[in-house]
Amino acid sequence: MSLFGAYSGYYDLLYRDKDYAAEARYVAELIATHAPGARTILELGCGTGAHAAELAAIGYSVFGVDMSEGMLAAAATRASRLGPDVSGRLTFSAGDVRTVRLGRKFDSVISLFHVMSYQASNADLASAFATARDHLSPGGVFVFDCWYGPAVLTQKPAVAVKRLGDGVISVLRIAEPVMHATENIVDVNYTVHVTEHGTGKTEALTETHRMRYLFTPEIETALAAAGMTLIESREWMSPCEPGFDSWSACFVGVG
Repeated sequence: MSLFGAYSGYYDLLYRDKDYAAEARYVAELIATHAPGARTILELGCGTGAHAAELAAIGYSVFGVDMSEGMLAAAATRASRLGPDVSGRLTFSAGDVRTVRLGRKFDSVISLFHVMSYQASNADLASAFATARDHLSPGGVFVFDCWYGPAVLTQKPAVAVKRLGDGVISVLRIAEPVMHATENIVDVNYTVHVTEHGTGKTEALTETHRMRYLFTPEIETALAAAGMTLIESREWMSPCEPGFDSWSACFVGVG
């Protein structure tokens, strides 16, 4: 099963408490600060289109790319439920963030919800950064978040259990992490149990998400190798610099 294959069917339910509107405003603020004339965005790893929809509502034209057919189907459904003024600013397409080439430039490239941490090898990260650079207009900015190494090593991943439902199904998700010290990698082993309320039918799925935690110096080096310059780093959803308690950090590079 491909990463996010079956998982995509429960993705929005699992993250329904995520404040996509606030996160989109945060990203829009970063873009406006560093590229005030930006109007177009390429989102690498758009998932079900929640961030893209919020950014389109702000006024950006967003082109979302994802390699999961299930995620893209959910994104298209989301867009179809929006007004034409917003949905008209949304485009979604299949593509691998490491290799996709659209033949056009954007004022900004974004990659959110730790998509860059899924680039587990140096080659993967270099390829994803090259994709961002190749789609940036001159002076455009690349905004992305990731797992931040100092906090991951300080806090350490732990087993996490999440229970939720929507009136039709109940979901129990167990996340069991395994750290690989020499690779700066955490394998997050997910077990998801889904129960249909009306019938009691239960479905179980398992997936392993290999996550890389990153450090500012290596990000700076990787951006430079891709022809970009690191101009800002922040704790995610904060104006502060990332620190030992910042599990998620946000970085801005300029092409």
